[in-house]
Amino acid sequence: MSIRTGRDEAFRTSGRVVIVGASLAGLHAAETLRREGFRGRLTLVGDEPDEPYDRPPLSKQVLAGRCPPESTALPHACALDAEWRLGTPAIGLDRAGRRVRLAGGEEIPFDRLLIATGTRARPWPNPAEAALAGVVALRGRDDTRRLRQELAAGPRRVLVIGAGFTGSEVASVGRELGLPVTVAERAASPLAGALGGAIGAVAARLQREHGVDLRCGVTVTSLEGDARGHVRRAYLDDGSALDADVAVVALGTLRNTEWLRDSGLGAGPRGVACDAGCRVFDMYGIVTDDVFAAGDVARSPHPLFGFEFLALEHWSNAVEQAEVAAHNLLSAESERRPYLHVPTFWSFQFGVGIESAGVPALGEDVVVVQGSTDDRRFVALYGHQGRTVAAVTFDQSKWLDFYLEQIETAAPFPPRYRTVDQPAQRRVVPADFPDPAVPSHGPMVIRTGHSPTERAWTLVPARG
Repeated sequence: MSIRTGRDEAFRTSGRVVIVGASLAGLHAAETLRREGFRGRLTLVGDEPDEPYDRPPLSKQVLAGRCPPESTALPHACALDAEWRLGTPAIGLDRAGRRVRLAGGEEIPFDRLLIATGTRARPWPNPAEAALAGVVALRGRDDTRRLRQELAAGPRRVLVIGAGFTGSEVASVGRELGLPVTVAERAASPLAGALGGAIGAVAARLQREHGVDLRCGVTVTSLEGDARGHVRRAYLDDGSALDADVAVVALGTLRNTEWLRDSGLGAGPRGVACDAGCRVFDMYGIVTDDVFAAGDVARSPHPLFGFEFLALEHWSNAVEQAEVAAHNLLSAESERRPYLHVPTFWSFQFGVGIESAGVPALGEDVVVVQGSTDDRRFVALYGHQGRTVAAVTFDQSKWLDFYLEQIETAAPFPPRYRTVDQPAQRRVVPADFPDPAVPSHGPMVIRTGHSPTERAWTLVPARG
């Protein structure tokens, strides 16, 4: 037995692993460690008091009242035999001493660390206005409970600030409940940051057809409360004002990396930089061998997309990347594998199921290859430098696996299919993503540039 093999086996038996982030990615990483034979000490640290739960239903089924927040608890696929540190966030990392510092003063030692701290909702920028009753930024269970109570009270109007996926889903639920809804979006259309303006225009028509007062190309500048401290009015940069009893702040997310500020890792506002095997870079771009990252907080070069550094905010990404990170954390270098998962996501709004595979934000052009945008039932493909990089479906999810294979094999764009019914007139048009230097609401994939270090992030603007 080699020295390295013996050391790896000793780690599997008696090593110490700390996972910071007790949500979807953290849970799946822990399950993978146990499933692949790790028998040492395992600790999960989370800032929320709850054990891991599923977030996507919060802005859909839970907000609509079809199921309670407690029903979103994630099942454990295996016995974890883990120590849980819940309700106490990590506030620092001592890499040299291999210790994670918690807000309560405790320090947890580790041999290897997995960072899965995810994201949080971007708050309303004015703290006094954000503290008004009726102003809600939706991210966790408590946020959904608060917003559900506000909607149940029958507000005169619900204002949704931001028309990304979360904002659009909230608007959909509001209309389903029969409430007047206004959506304010600074881009030219809903979902522009995630799907581009060409497909966003379809989403705009969908919202207006369902009675949403959709206002694009505008920004909410301030919120005003009444004498009781409840929001009552919003002011927009076009000079207009509107009365609203509920203001849902859906301005995207922030990555939870502040606790790593003095750690020496390549971590900053755009995430934790890691290689294709989920090993984290230090601030000089040198890869570490004992710190890994996974989920929304991670940004890594994707081998299927020109090794572009991507930060992916997807349910499937959190699961798949966590499993790769945990496997590589346990394995010798020759047994490690790259993260090759093609991102997928889904949304349901205004009676339409929207699903995507690949990286739409990479696409310069888009073409509808099946169905019709007029019928809100179609498949659109995105092209980048002559290859297919993404597919988006509206009520055509049965085709997604077929187009997923096209993305994985770098099929030519625009495509030519002999066995797929296609529109008589196909038109390749610009995808029309917003200027990457101007943030838009709700991109699901963020291009963060090629440098793994925080120092260069000020030089490379993020898409979204």
